[in-house]
Amino acid sequence: MKALVLAGGRGTRLRPLTFTTAKQLIPVVNKPIIYYVMDQIEKVGIRDVGIIISPETGEDIKKALGTGEKWGMEITYILQEIPGGLAHAVKTAQGYLGDSPFLMYLGDNLIGQDIRPFVDKFDNDSTEAVVLLKAVEDPTMFGVAEVDEGGVIRRLVEKPKDPPSNLAIVGIYLFSPKIHQVIGRIKPSWRGELEITDAIQELTNAGCRVDSHILEGWWLDTGKKDDLLEANRVVLDEWIHRETRGKVDDKSRVAGRVKLEEGAEIINSTVRGPVAIGRNTKIKDSFVGPYTSIGEGCVIEGSSVEYSVILDGSRVGGIERLEDSLLGCNARVDCLGRNRHVLKVMLGDNSEVEL
Repeated sequence: MKALVLAGGRGTRLRPLTFTTAKQLIPVVNKPIIYYVMDQIEKVGIRDVGIIISPETGEDIKKALGTGEKWGMEITYILQEIPGGLAHAVKTAQGYLGDSPFLMYLGDNLIGQDIRPFVDKFDNDSTEAVVLLKAVEDPTMFGVAEVDEGGVIRRLVEKPKDPPSNLAIVGIYLFSPKIHQVIGRIKPSWRGELEITDAIQELTNAGCRVDSHILEGWWLDTGKKDDLLEANRVVLDEWIHRETRGKVDDKSRVAGRVKLEEGAEIINSTVRGPVAIGRNTKIKDSFVGPYTSIGEGCVIEGSSVEYSVILDGSRVGGIERLEDSLLGCNARVDCLGRNRHVLKVMLGDNSEVEL
């Protein structure tokens, strides 16, 4: 079995950050989102992985993942010249995939459980595809599956006004080579794209069996700022343990599950977990509160920061309260006057805000 990871797209919902950074490389708890995807694939033993990349961000993805040696994989990069839809990505990768069954994984999705049972279902059942589904509160916001009592998919509907179920399509799929035949028969949607939901529907229309597997843990699509902050919160809450490699002076207090990397310093400050602080970052005369991730080489001085994600090389100075914020690499937020401020911001790389 091979894997196909989709790491193209323009990430328009995360601009301005994605003008300079691929959305799949934005960190959650100081780790690029796509690394979590690669970790999942490694756990199920897949070693042959194709990565769909775009002309705009492909080189950044290549630099981040390299040859795949980090995961014991062999990575093949496949250029998708235009964002023509998920089925178009599969069509673009057909030469690489050949006659192999494959796992398709959207590179900006995070899930809270191992995909081994999902893969085992495909291996053990006589099926042409398995689609991962998750029960959601508002299915009108998602592609939704209608399934029978045995979990076989009968119909897929995109953002229905009257949903046939509450089972949303997660964005992780398993396919037999049969999928290539049906992609050749579908037409572009109203968006001008080849939709994977149309291809799966074509499989069912042709009498092929398409099974579902229900995800019991959490699922987070990190395509927007609030979604990314929520992903950061959930991962901090579930996966971070107390680990102090940096320095904490006698005037500081570190409480709860705080991961403090080597070279980081806490000076006359309070840090209350869950929090992740990267290498060589300095926290001085400040409060860093729960559900915050701060990257490498940052400076937080005379400020309070909570529920935020701050990327490498950034600075926050003299801010009374920075919350629900996302700062790109080398961003600066400083209060230069007497008045202090409460802020909620989203800044791209190399941005500066002076108050």
